[in-house]
Amino acid sequence: MPSAPARTDARRHHDPSVRGFASDNYAGAHPEVLAALALANGGHQISYGEDEYTEHLQRVMHSHFGPTAEAFPVFNGTGANVTALQALADRWGAVVCAESAHINVDEGGAPERMAGLKLLTVPTPDGKLTPELIDRQAFGWDDEHRAMPQVVSIAQNTELGTVYTPDEIRAIVEHAHGLGMKVHVDGARLANAAASLNVPMRAFTNAVGVDVVTLGGTKNGLLFGEAVVVLNPEVGRHMKHIRKMSMQLASKMRFVSVQFEALLAKDLWLRSARHANAMAQRLADGVRSVDGVEILYPVQANAVFARLPYEVSLRLQKRFRFYFWNEAAGDVRWMCSFDTTEDDVDAFVQALKEEMAQ
Repeated sequence: MPSAPARTDARRHHDPSVRGFASDNYAGAHPEVLAALALANGGHQISYGEDEYTEHLQRVMHSHFGPTAEAFPVFNGTGANVTALQALADRWGAVVCAESAHINVDEGGAPERMAGLKLLTVPTPDGKLTPELIDRQAFGWDDEHRAMPQVVSIAQNTELGTVYTPDEIRAIVEHAHGLGMKVHVDGARLANAAASLNVPMRAFTNAVGVDVVTLGGTKNGLLFGEAVVVLNPEVGRHMKHIRKMSMQLASKMRFVSVQFEALLAKDLWLRSARHANAMAQRLADGVRSVDGVEILYPVQANAVFARLPYEVSLRLQKRFRFYFWNEAAGDVRWMCSFDTTEDDVDAFVQALKEEMAQ
């Protein structure tokens, strides 16, 4: 018997025409992703990842990350990173990362509190590690008084919006593996990096020897969900148990998996990332000519970091949402999303000019 049409008493509580530059997490879900969710709805599917959609997702992931890749859908980015790092390190292990890394500054201490892994941080000028910088913390493996460095974690793109080239990641992987360490890539914005470099995601992941990637979806149009993608089968043997222990096992996993299928099966991931990157370039080009505004880092993905007078930022925030990056220095971060429009950017630049003129 056909079901009755769905009824909802929910009301819209926001103006969908309003967009800001605070975070790519502010954006809604891409219409193609929402359509995929509806497609996966109805009927019964086996829970906890044994559904048809999660099985098919593995084949989609193989097309991007090679035949040995295995994807483990999870709920969110912090959970993805905590789950991945636990698979790579012993309970006495440590993770070498940039001081500005998301796992260090923006995850509430979760890698250390939940995974029990010490983070060994290194200051960097642009958010990027190098073999030489890694060596500042990669020592003391036989010292029982020091957490053992077992993992190098890099973000692609970095928390400062900069992008590693494939050769730079290859050098890191070769150096880390030479020291007996594994390599994790925090890929919350991996698609933006691939779009910036104009190469496939595999060019700077499995092709250069990365062990595990946490693949972002939420920042690129998914309603919810990320994925831990194991590229080195040797480190993924117990991943399903680690995911469960980390409270990242979705019972109705088909609704995470089908979103990734919508994103990755064709080119939605690339279209969305290219658009967000292009809007960031348009924004950077627009503000470069404004006296008193300094762009702090190369604009290589969908983020623009700038320094401007503190009072100007406070007034501008009343017109558009964005965050301070370093409030004491007057540094701000402006993020673009898959749904940012040219009109949004141009209106923001005009507002900035008006506030700077006061």
